[in-house]
Amino acid sequence: AVQLGMKTIEVRVKGPGSGRESAIRALAVAGLDVLSIRDVTPLPHNGCRPPKRRRV
Repeated sequence: AVQLGMKTIEVRVKGPGSGRESAIRALAVAGLDVLSIRDVTPLPHNGCRPPKRRRV
């Protein structure tokens, strides 16, 4: 992205996980200026029934 001339970015993250923060941190270390971080995780409005919980 830096080679293409991008300097500032707006980050949109989707879903939980340990890679979210590390991915944003990697973008900042790469020399990109992070303007905003927006969480766009899709939340159901009581849509499909979730699968049964796993018992171990």
